Amino acid sequence: MPRQLVECVPNFSEGRDAAKIDAIVQTVLSVPAVALLDRESDADHNRCVLTFVGEPAAVADAAFRAVEKAVSLIDLTKQQGAHPRIGAADVVPFIPIEGVTLEDCVKLAERVGNEIWNRLKVPVYLYEAAARRPDRVNLENIRRGQFEAVVKEMGVVADRNPDIGDPVCHPTAGATVVGARKFLIAYNVNLGTADVGIAKKIAKTIRFSSGGFRYVKSMGVTLASRNLAQVSINLTDFEQTPMHLVYETVRREAERYGVPVVGSEIVGLIPKKAIEMSAEYFLRYENFRPELVLENRIAEAMAARGGLPEFLDALAAPTATPGGGSASAAAAAMAAALGAMVTRLAKQDSSAFEDDRRFFTDAVERDSAAFQRVMAAYKRPKEERGPFVEEALHGAAEVPLEVLERAAAMESRLASLQIPAKFGSDLAVAKALTVAAKAGVLENVRINLDSIADEAFKASVQRRLAVLPV
Repeated sequence: MPRQLVECVPNFSEGRDAAKIDAIVQTVLSVPAVALLDRESDADHNRCVLTFVGEPAAVADAAFRAVEKAVSLIDLTKQQGAHPRIGAADVVPFIPIEGVTLEDCVKLAERVGNEIWNRLKVPVYLYEAAARRPDRVNLENIRRGQFEAVVKEMGVVADRNPDIGDPVCHPTAGATVVGARKFLIAYNVNLGTADVGIAKKIAKTIRFSSGGFRYVKSMGVTLASRNLAQVSINLTDFEQTPMHLVYETVRREAERYGVPVVGSEIVGLIPKKAIEMSAEYFLRYENFRPELVLENRIAEAMAARGGLPEFLDALAAPTATPGGGSASAAAAAMAAALGAMVTRLAKQDSSAFEDDRRFFTDAVERDSAAFQRVMAAYKRPKEERGPFVEEALHGAAEVPLEVLERAAAMESRLASLQIPAKFGSDLAVAKALTVAAKAGVLENVRINLDSIADEAFKASVQRRLAVLPV
């Protein structure tokens, strides 16, 4: 069965007491199916950040255990630090890594949020993709005034009431913010001055809410232990607003105030692609491509070793998965590969077809995983299987629908290609494979819709089908 991986990066309002931090870490390590990737603590911020990854259910279990321990150990009435906070377990985001969607992580966040309230009586706010109100997409809106304000206003000011639980703030653990989001880079730039006013001015210049970069959140804080000011930054989409652009802007702004940058730091982990983008910028490397990185080339070669024979063996095996949906996605992936080939031979941009190829290749495994979830739901006790089966069927219909939509867009792109006649046969095969892929996944969508009771969901799928050339 294909892997399903979710990352969780909970932030706890304790960065000074090593024993308390160790106790929280141990709760994560106590879940065998979860891998702890990183732990960071900062005395000035008085905050620690854990990064762990695993299958969704295991990650949800580890997240709850860590929150439970933090609630028992951290007393916000006695806690102070440079970083804003409203809870002992301040923020618990779930991030899709492999074989899961952002929507899957939203459901995970809601499930863990309900458990936090029901078992710990800590009220929960939902943020980012899980937000139920537009003003709660941004974490800073929820944390306005910090713990001290939430304690006074929850239950009194309607806008401060939680999304999950009664409007009663936990007296020592406050509230917890749980959500689902894309990968975020926590990136701090340290200035050669103790004047936090300069850091705050620079933070205002670069953050989106003040007219700066679209995917940047930032604030100026004091690092008392080092007698430095820091621009503390969250990059919520490093591909749209890359790290090196933000760093260079901070450096230039600091120069305007006669202040040097003395260093920068990453809190938690960072995607390799973000480093590659920065390397390309600072080294001025001409024609840089990720394939030039040794580790990337090795990973690609190792992944290809299984290849087509292994997939065909799995397809021929007397098991339910992989099946027709995976085969259809594989056909679309081959069409995309041919599209990339002919555009390269014709000296045209092949990036769109390469993106398609990666999407369809991933969909081969996602389709199998979706069907496995349906089968697992039906194996639950009869009295409780209903909602689990319905949710699993939604996913089983959604995956082929996404493939169908992407294949339709690729079909249009293939039809518009202007290439030399000598590549015409390859292009014709790509078009034929796309038609076959569309027909296959359409059958998958329809058969799953027949079993779904949710009329609103079925209607939304029908609307999406209606605009496709199928």
